[in-house]
Amino acid sequence: MSAAQSAAARRFRPHRRSVAVGALVAAGLCGTLLAPPASSAAGTADAPRVRDIQGSTRLSPYAGQQVTNVSGIVTGVRAYGSRGFWIQDPRADGSTATSEGIFVFTSSTPRVAVGDDVLVSGTVGEYYYGGAASGNQSVTQITRPTVTVRSSGNALPAPVVLDADAVPRRYAPDGDPAAGNSVEGLQLAPDVYALDLYESLEGMNVEIRDAAVAGPSTSFHELWVTLEPERNPTAGGGTRYASYTAQNPGRLKVESLVPVAQEPFPAANVGDVLTGPTSGPLDYDEFGGYVLAARDLGEVAPGGLEPETTRAQREGELAVATYNVENLHPGDSQEKFDRLAAAVADNLASPDIVALEEIQDNSGSTDDGTVAADQTLQRFTDAIVAAGGPRYEWRAIDPEDGEDGGQPGGNIRNVFLFNPERVSFTDRAGGDATSATGVVKERGRARLTASPGRIAPADEAWQDSRKPLAAEFTFQGETVFVIANHFTSKGGDQPLYGRFQPPARPSEDQRLRQAQVVNDFVRDILAAQRTARVVVLGDINDFEFSATTEALTAGGVLESAVHSLPRDERYTYVFQGNSQVLDQTLVSPAIRRYDYDIVHINAEFADQASDHDPQVLRFRP
Repeated sequence: MSAAQSAAARRFRPHRRSVAVGALVAAGLCGTLLAPPASSAAGTADAPRVRDIQGSTRLSPYAGQQVTNVSGIVTGVRAYGSRGFWIQDPRADGSTATSEGIFVFTSSTPRVAVGDDVLVSGTVGEYYYGGAASGNQSVTQITRPTVTVRSSGNALPAPVVLDADAVPRRYAPDGDPAAGNSVEGLQLAPDVYALDLYESLEGMNVEIRDAAVAGPSTSFHELWVTLEPERNPTAGGGTRYASYTAQNPGRLKVESLVPVAQEPFPAANVGDVLTGPTSGPLDYDEFGGYVLAARDLGEVAPGGLEPETTRAQREGELAVATYNVENLHPGDSQEKFDRLAAAVADNLASPDIVALEEIQDNSGSTDDGTVAADQTLQRFTDAIVAAGGPRYEWRAIDPEDGEDGGQPGGNIRNVFLFNPERVSFTDRAGGDATSATGVVKERGRARLTASPGRIAPADEAWQDSRKPLAAEFTFQGETVFVIANHFTSKGGDQPLYGRFQPPARPSEDQRLRQAQVVNDFVRDILAAQRTARVVVLGDINDFEFSATTEALTAGGVLESAVHSLPRDERYTYVFQGNSQVLDQTLVSPAIRRYDYDIVHINAEFADQASDHDPQVLRFRP
């Protein structure tokens, strides 16, 4: 972006009258204050300007110091969670790197109003949402304030308009290797990097207009928009996470400062538009990075997105599906069971085999030693029949208590449902939580030593993680091997919007090993029978371009079916405004022709039965 474009990004538009602000209910926040750096310089005047406090890096040169009589106009008030208010100096300087706005942390409900002209004295600090170890960037703020209101009803500083022209093409600079790849000490380059642009506007009054919704509204009263709807678009109107270097810089989280009790937060799906102007201070939090804390919130115009329905399998086609049902257990509402069941019977057109992830035990998250899930599965299969689907049978292996990760006490596991009117299950005894199934060759064909059976459950790759479930099925006289997976989550990875760039992905190490174990098992099957038909599917918790997928497909033993789809259809999950692939279906070379469909019914919608979209593979064995 040129200097002229950067200046245009900060163009002013006529001020619209603001409404009174309040708060939405939110969880309390925790964090740490940054001690003053050894090189920090003391202010040279008794009354520094806001821009002096913000500085031209992410850390304030005044951190840890007292400041007196900092002037500004109140542009927003937050009376929940991290209570406080924002002020902005209406007399901007010519620098694009220094913010004119700052947050004043009061800890109790602020006694100021939007439009007040105030003087603030207090201590400057750097606050890390989630704590300094979280990897988040810090928020510069004034704490323990003394506030003097000089006048009220003043016009607000004109908002900085954020749109496609304002956002740089590059997402973030590379951090300083000497500082652990932190970007905190780097001079901000808002003309070059999106994260630098947002940081340079931290605490300032900003505005978006007619913004495309890229992430649906949530129960936490938030949604994500994209300022660049033409970048990596999805078929549903979202923005696709296409690679580790395609982070979609135009994504921005939107919350409202108006209390939900006064004005309910709107329900929004991907593809909707947040119409008109939405304006307020630019904030930052640990669950999405930069946030427009809306004083004035636009209205949602529906984009017309509807849940998809796949076609039914044809005569001679085997349909194999996978669905993460998000911690399903008997304590869930009947509505959840019914919606998930309708998805199987209708949206997925009653597949012959369904691999389920996140089936919890009979007591749900109650940590009472229960590991059986027969009540969960009975209720679910009954609901499918009630929805017009077949009477599925199931096969599963109960895990050891507390050994498979997931929600504590829930004992989630992988499960197979199958329609006995269409396919036969090959039951072969010997599979349990700790015993591994193997592969042998009999009469020129591969078979499993236990079906269902777990793959290498004692391998360290599966520590505190779900173990793959392998099984043999017979369809029209042909054997098909199906392996259901739920790899370890991305917990512990550094956020895209964090202070370490590029972000580290330590959780990938375990998924990489898990992928190698599954790949080795498929190699064993193909070594026993080169023409074996193998389907590997489930919640891989990693992208189609990841090292995990490369390890799964190494040696050509598998290919990911997601690559058979147009690029704008490649997503099963929406996270912080990025539509992305987490669930995958992979096939062995003997499955030459197949029809694969990701059935978009959840991830893009505010009203979700699960946070994942299911997928189905159809082929002729």
